[in-house]
Amino acid sequence: MSSDVHSTGPDPATIAPVGADIIAAIKAAGVRHVMSVPDIVTSNGILFPLASDADVRLVRVCKEDEGVGICAGLSYCRQRAILLMQHTGLLDSINAMRAVAVEYALPIVMMVGLLEKEPGVLPTDSRRYGVRIVQPILDAMGIRHVLIETQVDVGEVQAAIEAAYAQSKPVVILFGRRPTA
Repeated sequence: MSSDVHSTGPDPATIAPVGADIIAAIKAAGVRHVMSVPDIVTSNGILFPLASDADVRLVRVCKEDEGVGICAGLSYCRQRAILLMQHTGLLDSINAMRAVAVEYALPIVMMVGLLEKEPGVLPTDSRRYGVRIVQPILDAMGIRHVLIETQVDVGEVQAAIEAAYAQSKPVVILFGRRPTA
């Protein structure tokens, strides 16, 4: 018995997210400003390519809460921005997120690398305490979040950014796996 179905490569549900596709989704959502505190999880696939992209202005900030403030200011000017950081920086900037993003209902979009999260393991089941508490904290704050773990999940990036700006609410896009360059 033969099959007419031919494999064209690896299953997208099993491969790491592709950085170029994430950047394309960011641009398709109208983002032209990226604030960044370097994050090892997203550096090769997202940050480094964005640094040489003429369509996007990359602003390196010293602290994550500084990035929250800049993104807030840009939102008042009807400019779309994202803040790229590591989960440790997200935890460090909780008060800024509460005060600026949540209480003022601003579309602050954060892309957060979950450093040392095990592939295929839900963040809440991670051995890493800092990774394990991220989603419950976001839930307690009422901040929508999506997890990007495989190439299939990349379709959520543009939708999450668009929803943040349409609803004027913060959103966190979590990266559970390093995007490929």
